[in-house]
Amino acid sequence: MAIQRMDHVGVVVDDLKAAIAFFVELGMELEGQAPIEGRWVDRVAGLEGVRVDIAMMRTADGHGRLELTKFYTPTAVAAEPENAPGNTLGLRSVMFAVDDLDATVAGLRARGAELVGEVVRYQDSYRLCYVRGPEGIIVALAEQLS
Repeated sequence: MAIQRMDHVGVVVDDLKAAIAFFVELGMELEGQAPIEGRWVDRVAGLEGVRVDIAMMRTADGHGRLELTKFYTPTAVAAEPENAPGNTLGLRSVMFAVDDLDATVAGLRARGAELVGEVVRYQDSYRLCYVRGPEGIIVALAEQLS
C-alpha cells in the first residue's frame, strides 16, 4: 500500500471571494466552485449540519491543487492566534515556485498581502520569501536563480 499522489491542501477561510482573488493573483486558476452539505459530509468531517462553499484552485501546470472552504455551519473556529508566527505548531505554509518573485510579491501586496520577513537569497540557488495573505495564510515563494 502506498500513496498515489498528494491531491490537494485544504484551507478554511472566512472571505472566500478574497481568498480566490489572492490565489488567482498568484497565478492559480479557479477549477470549480460548489456548495457542499448533507449527511455524507457530516459523517466524513465528524461535524453536524455542515454547510460550506468550496473553491478548488489549480496551479497552471495542473499538478497542484488548493481547496478553499467557507463554513456557514457549523461556524469556523480559530485554533491559533491570528497571524500566527512561522513557528506555531501545525500546517504553517504552502510553497509555490514562481518565475518573477518581485512581480509576484507586488501583485499580492496589491491584494493586501504583507511580507512576513524579507526577500532573501539562498546561496546561488533561490530567492525566497514568506507572504501572509487572507486569513493569515502564509505562502512561501521561491524563484530559482539561473
